[in-house]
Amino acid sequence: MKPTDIQDPEYFHKVVDCQFACPAHTPVPEYIRLIAQERYTDAYMINWESNVFPGVLGRTCDRPCEPACRRGRVEEEPVAICRLKRVAADFKDDVKGLLPGAGPKNGKKVALIGGGPASLTVARDLAPLGYELHLYDEHAKAGGFMRSQIPAFRLPDEVLDEEVGYVLDMGVHTHFNKYVDSLQSILDQDYDAIFVGCGAPRGRDLPNLPGRKEADKNIHIGIDWLSSVAFEHTKSIGKRVIVLGGGNTAMDCCRTSRRLGGEDVKVIVRSPFEDMKASPWEKEDAIHEGIPILDNHVPKEFVVKDGKLVGMKFEKVEAQYDAEGKRSLVPTGEDLVYVECDDVLIAIGQENAFPWIEKSTGVRFTSWGTPIINDDETFQSTNKRVFFGGDSAFGPANIITAVAHGHKAAVSIDMYCNGQNPEVNRPAPHVTLVSQKMGIHEWSYDSIPVIDKREAVPLVALEEALKSKTLEVELGFDVETAFVQAERCLNCDAQTVFTDSACIECDACTDICPTSCISFVENAEEPELRQSLLVPAENAEQDLYVSGELATGKVMVKDEDVCLHCGLCAERCPTAAWDMQKFYYTMAKAAPVLVEAAE
Repeated sequence: MKPTDIQDPEYFHKVVDCQFACPAHTPVPEYIRLIAQERYTDAYMINWESNVFPGVLGRTCDRPCEPACRRGRVEEEPVAICRLKRVAADFKDDVKGLLPGAGPKNGKKVALIGGGPASLTVARDLAPLGYELHLYDEHAKAGGFMRSQIPAFRLPDEVLDEEVGYVLDMGVHTHFNKYVDSLQSILDQDYDAIFVGCGAPRGRDLPNLPGRKEADKNIHIGIDWLSSVAFEHTKSIGKRVIVLGGGNTAMDCCRTSRRLGGEDVKVIVRSPFEDMKASPWEKEDAIHEGIPILDNHVPKEFVVKDGKLVGMKFEKVEAQYDAEGKRSLVPTGEDLVYVECDDVLIAIGQENAFPWIEKSTGVRFTSWGTPIINDDETFQSTNKRVFFGGDSAFGPANIITAVAHGHKAAVSIDMYCNGQNPEVNRPAPHVTLVSQKMGIHEWSYDSIPVIDKREAVPLVALEEALKSKTLEVELGFDVETAFVQAERCLNCDAQTVFTDSACIECDACTDICPTSCISFVENAEEPELRQSLLVPAENAEQDLYVSGELATGKVMVKDEDVCLHCGLCAERCPTAAWDMQKFYYTMAKAAPVLVEAAE
């Protein structure tokens, strides 16, 4: 193998598994260290630079970082990354003086359609550059699906208002209670570019199921119903409620139903429990609140009696998987299952809806109803002035993905408005790699992996929680618990950097390495090299760190997959061939880097 190019910013980025898995590439170990140092404001600002909504995401993120966490390879549970983000938000000082304002006007004007996380991120990135920004939203407040589809008992209004306000206070012109019913009318105005971040606003239905039309009064589309609750249009529901669907929206529907009068609330889903799309913790929260989940039940009929919905019938199925893992739901042959109900909430998915985008705009769509976009870097549509992001681009995802789209789209919009091709010479990520050595055996970070277990976030008493649809259920970590949980982080951004010329091949590093991830071997092609190490490197998705040729003709090879970043190799090395260097990475943005790595 060729020597590893550690100057490639993506090499060490991939090693910081949690950050690499985050769509917005938030520098996770950096802000967790700051929490351990009780520097909550600094930790918040590091988050804000990348994900824009730390307080929101610290409560509601889908946490793609946690399954990737290196701690999960040595213990059962990963670091509580998401809830530590909330700690930074909960204990920060007033940050308004640290936030940028609108830059000097540059003469360019951009329309933002939809007030959700993608549009707000575009605004956050373009405002400091002097763009005149106009945000259109059909509701009275910005926030998009963060406000309309996430219940207040998970995300309090004051948290959302605060973080949305940070963006709007950067000089954004807001047009609330304004439903855009024609993209052509926006194009006909003097906007230099238009960003569409209106989400995937249409919930899927079961229009052909027997009884659907007759029972329409008591059958509700989940996302529309949640929005109606959020904006105080709906304040109650029947005592017996069926929620159809197995995603996070279904979990929000069933838990909200419990708070609006539902006494017998059931989630009924086609798939096996393990295959449900809802996050594991979302399912746990629903079960904790006394909501059963019936899996392997396919809806067959809405049962109507005397013109009123009284129940539903379901066919029991079992999942069968072929050799490639493709699932089929096969009927068991049992009698149909009848479940009584007063109301049904349908939460079986969402889809894009663009009836307001006319053919005359030149914006074209796929057969799936999503816009045809250059790629997932530019987000530019077939009309070069129009960009998409968030759920409106590729269909339903989550907040952090919408933020990542917003950052990339803002880069594209800035390039386009300045006469550049968004596909060519896009800005590189902001990267630093700095030694952490303070003395012979001292580092500027805690390098000792602790064995503390992950703690669950404390909850409000169940009886109290179910009495209110606005009382926040999770209490969050206190500072003492936050410190202990932060110390579980393995500091994966403290990279082991090897200098070929300083190595004397004494094997001291291999002797002391607790995971035997360092080997000095004859070079070979990657498949053979992976098997010739002290411990074979089985995870081909993570790279090998390969040195240049050493004095004996061998090479140093380190398996990045199992390294704990403990620094023992660097402490033991008699020639300082190993050094621990902090790697800091933030994705490219239109705005200049607003928050640097901590000292």
